[in-house]
Formats: sequence, structure tokens, C-alpha cells
Amino acid sequence: MAQNRWFEEIVLGEGRQTLSKAITEKDIDLHAAQTSDFFPHHMDAEWCATQPFKKRMAHGTLVFSIAIGLTASDINELAMTYGYNRLRFVKPVFINDSINVKTTIVAKEDHKKPEFGLVFESVETFNQHNELVMVCEHVYLVQRKTIA
Repeated sequence: MAQNRWFEEIVLGEGRQTLSKAITEKDIDLHAAQTSDFFPHHMDAEWCATQPFKKRMAHGTLVFSIAIGLTASDINELAMTYGYNRLRFVKPVFINDSINVKTTIVAKEDHKKPEFGLVFESVETFNQHNELVMVCEHVYLVQRKTIA
């Protein structure tokens, strides 16, 4: 759904809560094939059984991409992704875990081009036990309604 909002209209503290998505074995296998990351942590159940975490875990990059995808329900044609800061994988995500995301606008700054501003959004990803599994900061480049 398109909800065009200028930089000036975005409010500190506002946020969104996503639906949940289960991370399947097929998701992990496909991600390994697409990225060529076949580390045993993700692919070898027998090896994982000998490790402290005991079972296959999802790639951090898979968790990140699904989490960001879950937040992409609204389209703001006046904004685009500028980048991500402080990406951390706090806890592992295992096969059949479900993740959901809470976002919060935490800061706004001027940009070197006066027709834009930067919006910083905290992205917190939780598993089905409401445990934090991933966190990052999403940075958006947003058009201004009036030039600063």
C-alpha cells in the first residue's frame, strides 16, 4: 500500500509491528544455495548436534533479509533505503522458529542535499518466545516537502 510521507511528516517514536513468519528448513537450504554459504552451522545436523547450540541455525543474512522484508508492507514513494547501521545477531534462529519485527523511528537528521532528510528506524526482530534475535538501524533518505 502506498502511503507517501514527506520527511517533515515522519514523527519520532512512531513505529510498526509486523506479522510473523516461520523460518523453514527449505528457507535455509535455498539461502545456502543462493549465497554459497554452506557452513555446517546451517547445513549439517549431525555436526550441529555436537555443538552447544545442538541444531541447525538460520544464516544471519537470511534472518536479516526476511526481517526487513516483513517491514515492507507500506511503500513510501518519497523515501528509499540509504543503508543499515549496527546490525547484530543477538540469538540464533532455528528451523521452525517464527520471527516478527518491531520498528521505531529513533532520529531524524539533515542530509547534505537540502531537498532530503535522513530518518533512522530501530529494527528489532523477535522469535516466537519474544526473545530479541536481531537488531539493526534502518536509514532512509526521505524527500522534504520544503527545502531546508
